[in-house]
Amino acid sequence: MGVREDVLVTAEELARRLQAGEPVTLLDVRWELSQPDGAAAHRRGHLPGAVYVSLDDELTDHSRTGRGRHPLPSGPALQAAARRWGVRTGVPVVVYDDWNRAGSARAWWVLTAAGISDVRILDGGLSAWKGELRTGAVTPEPGDVTVAHDDLDAAARRTVSADGALSASVLLDARAPERYRGEVEPVDAVAGHIPGARNVPSTGLLTEDGRWRAGPELTRLFADHGVKVGTDVAVYCGSGVTAAVNIAALAAIGVDAALFPGSWSQWSSDPSRPVARGM
Repeated sequence: MGVREDVLVTAEELARRLQAGEPVTLLDVRWELSQPDGAAAHRRGHLPGAVYVSLDDELTDHSRTGRGRHPLPSGPALQAAARRWGVRTGVPVVVYDDWNRAGSARAWWVLTAAGISDVRILDGGLSAWKGELRTGAVTPEPGDVTVAHDDLDAAARRTVSADGALSASVLLDARAPERYRGEVEPVDAVAGHIPGARNVPSTGLLTEDGRWRAGPELTRLFADHGVKVGTDVAVYCGSGVTAAVNIAALAAIGVDAALFPGSWSQWSSDPSRPVARGM
């Protein structure tokens, strides 16, 4: 199995596994900036057996102040949530969404950072699935998974602080170019980017049908920004969600990247931190 197959699973491969009766825990992480609650969409149609996961309520801990708009959950809170979702030790997990792979990448990052193994993202999301859909809510049997880390900022996947972001050899900004340049800022109080950051929009890593680009394409794209295997690279976005799309793409080509969880929402909230605009 190659590196890409450790991160992503195709709809065809997932269908084969399900038809063969292999145990798979399916998590539906529908979320987008303008419509963060995907529960109603989940009830209207989801993969058979898929459990809805709320990015805002279960993959985020809003009680942690000063860490941006989507602070990481604690280990104990994530363990309780994962058990509610039916995540079991030794059973593969597949996460999916229906918008730019943001929700599924966030779930993949959080679960793997917690030390949960065998988690993959459905490449292409819900639209890639050609099988049947079920309606209504899903309440699974409770799982038994264990999360060993209390703080996901110091867990199995690397993170950097605001100061650490500046010291990375390469810092990537995953937001849209116009937000990176500071021409518009629809969410945060200040427009612009962290000085020295290079813009690699997360949506540019996907094909028109929402799949991650082929490995050689991703390798060339990141190489153009100074990133290759072994590079000390960190990624941020608006609030630590879509940056996970970039980190998943990098993982699929064998590059281990760190996440700045607070991202621009944390950086821009501190008036003492410098802001760059333009290219």
